[in-house]
Amino acid sequence: MNILIIGGTRNLGHDLAHLLIDGGHRVTTFNRGRTRDELPEAVERLHGDRTIPDDLVKALGSRSFDAVVDTTLYKQTEAEAITRLLRDRMGQYIFLSSGQVYLVREGAPRPFTEDNYDGLLMPAPVADTFNFTEWEYGMDKRRCEDVLRAAWEREQFPYTTLRLPMVNSERDHFHRLYNYVLRLDDGGAILAPSTPNYPLRHVYGKDIGRAIIHLLTTRGGIGTAINLSQDETYSLEAFLTLLGAVMDVRAEIVRVPRARLEADGFLPDCSPFSERWMSELDNTYSKTAFGITYTPVSTYLKAIVAHYRTTPPPPPRSYRRRKTELSVIVDKID
Repeated sequence: MNILIIGGTRNLGHDLAHLLIDGGHRVTTFNRGRTRDELPEAVERLHGDRTIPDDLVKALGSRSFDAVVDTTLYKQTEAEAITRLLRDRMGQYIFLSSGQVYLVREGAPRPFTEDNYDGLLMPAPVADTFNFTEWEYGMDKRRCEDVLRAAWEREQFPYTTLRLPMVNSERDHFHRLYNYVLRLDDGGAILAPSTPNYPLRHVYGKDIGRAIIHLLTTRGGIGTAINLSQDETYSLEAFLTLLGAVMDVRAEIVRVPRARLEADGFLPDCSPFSERWMSELDNTYSKTAFGITYTPVSTYLKAIVAHYRTTPPPPPRSYRRRKTELSVIVDKID
């Protein structure tokens, strides 16, 4: 197959490009060209800013594709532009959406199923806050989904939406799991807010790539939205105990009122998996309808930790305040 990846250099698109090339497919990427490119020479590289419609038009020229995987679609206007541009020029369009489309709904029950999409939406939180930024992200992803669904209903635009929870991967540029690895490595306890204490149900990045290839080769899921999520659900304590066991260290969590952690500027980095904006998705539809399978959490944690051991990223700037974090832990214990 001849496949275009919009994105392709940072995280999920990078892994997908490698999987596709290894599988004998032809791959083209379109991105701004600002991130270091570690893709095979066989990949055709197109550069431009997708937020400028003419950039994408000029870069693609008269090309057509068997499929397009869009890893960087965030705004309604961009969704409208891509449906116009790709109409009749590809066989399947896969959009990477987010479980946050459920989190901006009022009263959706956890774990979220695909049927929980429709319903009353939350009003906007206070502007210029973390909550507003996360709410806006979920709303923007919904607007993109709605454009694609309308294009399908209007003209059979062959979209597939994949809704993703928190993604754990070797190339996570937000270093969320790595924040925990660093803190477990130094032997100190991990600060976590007392509330909320939602269960963790994430997904492994390489499972997303494999699911995409499966859907592309079977032309599965056209005209629908699909949750992707690992099988296991953990409390934060159980997840960190498992991560500690993989690293051969003991995990200790100290719960502190959220207001104090926010006032001290420790969140979200001291415990990235403790946010209200972390979705929990039901993956039943992906397995029963499309035969998608998922890597056990213990297996993928070993792979990610091994990657960090051989190729450690620079510590996040927030880790520079680790001594101050530990002083809060001492105060809490005292």
